[in-house]
Amino acid sequence: MGAVFSLSQGKVRFLVSPYELLNVLPKGFDEENAERALYSLQLDGFFELDLCDRKGEKTYCIHMREAGLNFKRSDVARRRTLAARLFLAAVCGVLSAALGLILKLLLS
Repeated sequence: MGAVFSLSQGKVRFLVSPYELLNVLPKGFDEENAERALYSLQLDGFFELDLCDRKGEKTYCIHMREAGLNFKRSDVARRRTLAARLFLAAVCGVLSAALGLILKLLLS
């Protein structure tokens, strides 16, 4: 979804060719995998996807929905939540190690 969001450049409707999409996707994506991912994102409600023909070239017409337009904000919130959980796990690990060392010193 990040690739589609970056290609949209804040627009609600835009056209994108498979070549442009593959340029912003991570390595390992081919046209078939990219199209399958686009259809999955469409089913998740991020955007509406139509295939069209522009000068003989296959082109995707994408109309962003509310979830797609709010993707960046929800992605930042998800990353914050993940960072908070990792921090909490690290703090709990340090505290449990410290408690274990204290109990070991007291009981030996």
